[in-house]
Amino acid sequence: MRRSLLSVAVGLAVAVSGMKPAFADQFTVADIEVEGLQRVPAGTVFSAFPVNIGEQLDEAELADAIKSLFRTGLFTDIEASRDGGVLIVTVRERPSISNIEIEGNKNIETDMLKDALAGAGLQEGQVFLRATLERLELEILRSYIAQGRYNARVKATAEELPRNRVAIRLDINEGSVAAIHHINLIGNKDFTDEELRDLFELQTTSWWNSLTSSDKYARERLSGDLESLRSFYLDRGYLDFTVESSQVSISPDKQKVFIAIAMNEGPQYTISEINLRGELIVGEEELRSLIPVKKGDVFSRSRMTAISEALAFRLGREGYAFASVNAVPEPGEGNTAAVTFFVEPGKRAYVRRINFDGNVSTRDDVLRQEMTQMEGGVASSDRIEFSKTKLERLGFFKTVNVETVPVPGTDDLVDVNYAVEEQPTGSLSASVGFSQDSGVILGANVSENNFFGTGKRVSFGVNVSDSVKSANVSYLDPYYTVDGVSRGFSLFARQTDYEDEDISSFLLDEYGGRVTFGYPIDSITRLNFGAGFTQSNLKQGLFTSQEVTNFIEEEGDTFNNFFLFGSWRRSTLNRGVLPSDGYSQSLSLDIAVPGSDLTFYKVSHKTDFYYPITDNNRWVFRARSEIGYGDGYGGRDQMPFYEHFYTGGFGSVRGYQANSLGQRATNSPNDFSDPDPFGGNLLTEGGLELIFPTPFAGDTRSMRTSFFVDAGQVFDTDRGFDPELGEVRLSAGIGFQWITAVGPLAFSLAKPLNDEPGDDTQVFQFSLGQTF
Repeated sequence: MRRSLLSVAVGLAVAVSGMKPAFADQFTVADIEVEGLQRVPAGTVFSAFPVNIGEQLDEAELADAIKSLFRTGLFTDIEASRDGGVLIVTVRERPSISNIEIEGNKNIETDMLKDALAGAGLQEGQVFLRATLERLELEILRSYIAQGRYNARVKATAEELPRNRVAIRLDINEGSVAAIHHINLIGNKDFTDEELRDLFELQTTSWWNSLTSSDKYARERLSGDLESLRSFYLDRGYLDFTVESSQVSISPDKQKVFIAIAMNEGPQYTISEINLRGELIVGEEELRSLIPVKKGDVFSRSRMTAISEALAFRLGREGYAFASVNAVPEPGEGNTAAVTFFVEPGKRAYVRRINFDGNVSTRDDVLRQEMTQMEGGVASSDRIEFSKTKLERLGFFKTVNVETVPVPGTDDLVDVNYAVEEQPTGSLSASVGFSQDSGVILGANVSENNFFGTGKRVSFGVNVSDSVKSANVSYLDPYYTVDGVSRGFSLFARQTDYEDEDISSFLLDEYGGRVTFGYPIDSITRLNFGAGFTQSNLKQGLFTSQEVTNFIEEEGDTFNNFFLFGSWRRSTLNRGVLPSDGYSQSLSLDIAVPGSDLTFYKVSHKTDFYYPITDNNRWVFRARSEIGYGDGYGGRDQMPFYEHFYTGGFGSVRGYQANSLGQRATNSPNDFSDPDPFGGNLLTEGGLELIFPTPFAGDTRSMRTSFFVDAGQVFDTDRGFDPELGEVRLSAGIGFQWITAVGPLAFSLAKPLNDEPGDDTQVFQFSLGQTF
C-alpha cells in the first residue's frame, strides 16, 4: 500500500527547511522510483537526490533530500511516498521554452539579444524560469538607458502551450535618444568653457551634432569625456586636479539631458628638478639625454609617460626586456614638483626560441631570413621591433604582431612570438584602364611575390596601350645567399610610338634582358649591380623632327648596346605603397660600355621624405626631388635622343601635360604643326606635399589626399638649353590617390603658377589602372 511521506510545492520550498518530522518512523530504502519525468533524464534526478538504496531514512532526512532535488530548478512540485520499502518520488517538471520571439528592436540586434537570453538560461529547449525572464527584462532596459533611450519600454510575456511548453515574446519600444541641451562646467578658472567643451565627444544639440549623433547622451561617452578632461589638466601641470562630481538630469518628457560637471583645478606645477634613481645599467648622462625636459618646464603627464617608455626601450636594447621606469612627481614649495624616474631593469633576458604563427603558405625559413634578433642572443627590443618592420616590408602579410613571453620556470629567458596574417601575394589578372597620357590600357599579368611560399618573385605580363606594347618576364631570389645577396633575371620586348605620347614623331622597338645582383650594406642600405643587353630599332614617323632625322642619318637605325648598371638605395619607409613615415634615397648609374654601338651613360638621384605631423600618421609632410643627367663618352658628345629625360604630368609636375616641358624639337620642312617635346639630358624635379585625411573616408592605408606644390624642368645642354632658375615650372593644387579593387586611381586639380606661352597646361588630370 502506497503511503504519502512528504509533498513540496514551489511556495513551500523555504518552509521545508524548518519542518520537523511528524513522526520518527524510519524505514530502509529497498528501491527508488521516479514518476512524472518527461524531458529530464532519470540520471539527473538520481545525481541530485542524495538517497541511496539500503539507507535508513526518516522524514527530516527525506525533506533535506527533496530540497536538494528542488534546488536544481527543474521542477515546480515534488512529492515523496513509499510502497513498502520502495521510495516513490513524483515530480512535476517546469515547462520548456518552445520558441522566443523578439519584436521592435532596431538598435540592438536580435542575435545579440538572443545571446543575452541564452546566457541567462532562456533558450529554446531549456527549462523556463519566470524570475530569470523578469531580471533579463530589466537588463535589456538598462542597455537602452545606457544608450540614452530613457523612454524605452520592454515587456516580456510567456504564453503556455500544450505538452508543458511556453512561448516567450519580448515586445520592445526603443524610444528615442535624449539629446544634450546643456553642459554646465563649474570650477574652471584657467580655461574657458569653450576650450574644455571642445575636448568632449558629447556636445550640445545642433543640426550638425544631430547628424553626427554627438549630442546623444551615453554613459560610456561621459566617462571617456571625464578622462579626457583629467588628461587635459594633468598634461598642463595641474597635479591636484579633481572632478568633484558629474550629474546627469533628465527632463520630465525624457527627451532632454542636462549635464553638470564640477571640478577643482588646483595650481599649475612646474618642474623643480629631475632625478634618476634605481639601477642605472646605462650611463646616467646617456639616460638624461633621453629626457627632453628641464627645470622650469610645466609638468606634463603625457610627456613623463613618453620619457619613461623611451628610457625602458633604451634598457631593452641592452637585453633588459622587462625593464620598468616610473616617473613620480613630488610636489614642493611654490607650486613646483620634483620628478624622479625610478629605474628597475630586472635581469637581462635571452631569447630561447623565435616562433611564428599564422604563416600557412609562407615557409618559416623565409621569415627567419628577416630576423635581426637571433635565438640564444640577448633579447634586444630594437632588434625585435626591427625584425617586425622587416616582415611588414615583405608585403606578404596584412598584419604582423610580436609578443615577448617569459619562459615558465626561468627569470632570464623569453620566447619571441610573431603572429602574422597572410594576404594574397600573387595575381592573375586581365586589366583595362585609361590614362590621359597613354590612352586605353589593356593588360594581362601573372605575378607571384611569394612563389610557393619561398619568398621568390616570379612574374610575366603583356600590356598594350595606344602608345606602348610590351611583354616581360622576370625572376628574383631575394636570398640567393644566406647573407641576403639577391639575384634576378629579366627579359623584355617593348614597342613605343612616341607620337602617341605627344613627343616627337618616331617609333622605337627594343628587346633585351638583364641579370641583377643585390648586396645589403646594412639593414636599410642596399647595393644593386648587374649587366644587360638591349637591341634598339628606330623608325621615322609621318613628320619626324629634324633632330631624329639627322641622328638616323649619322648613326643608323639599329643599335646593339651592352650595359653595366649599379644603384645605391637607402630606405626607412614604413610601407611599400603610400608610406607615411621615413625616407628613401637612391643613386643609380647606367652605362653603355665600350663595344656597344653607342657609348653613353645616365645617372640619377632621387629622394623621398615623409614626416608625420600627428602621432597617428594621418597628417604627413612630404618632400621629394629627382635629378638626372646623361651624356656620351668615348668620342661621342651626347647621349642618344631616345634616352632623353622627360617631365610634366603625374609623378613630376602636375598641371602641365605629360612629357611636355623642355625645349621643343625642330619640325621637318613639311610639318606646320606646333613642335613636339623632345626632352633633354638634364632633369630637375621636386615637390612639397601636405598629406591629410580624406574627408568622410576614415583611416585607411589605401587612400590619401594632399595639397601639393610641384616644380620641374628638363634641359638640353647639347642644344644650348642650359639650366636657369627662371625656366623651372611651378604648379600647385590638390591630389587624390586610391588603391582600388580594379587598380590604382589618381587624379589632381592643379594650377600652373608660372607657365609661359607655348606651354601645354592641363588643370584636371587622372589615371586609372596604372601605377603612380
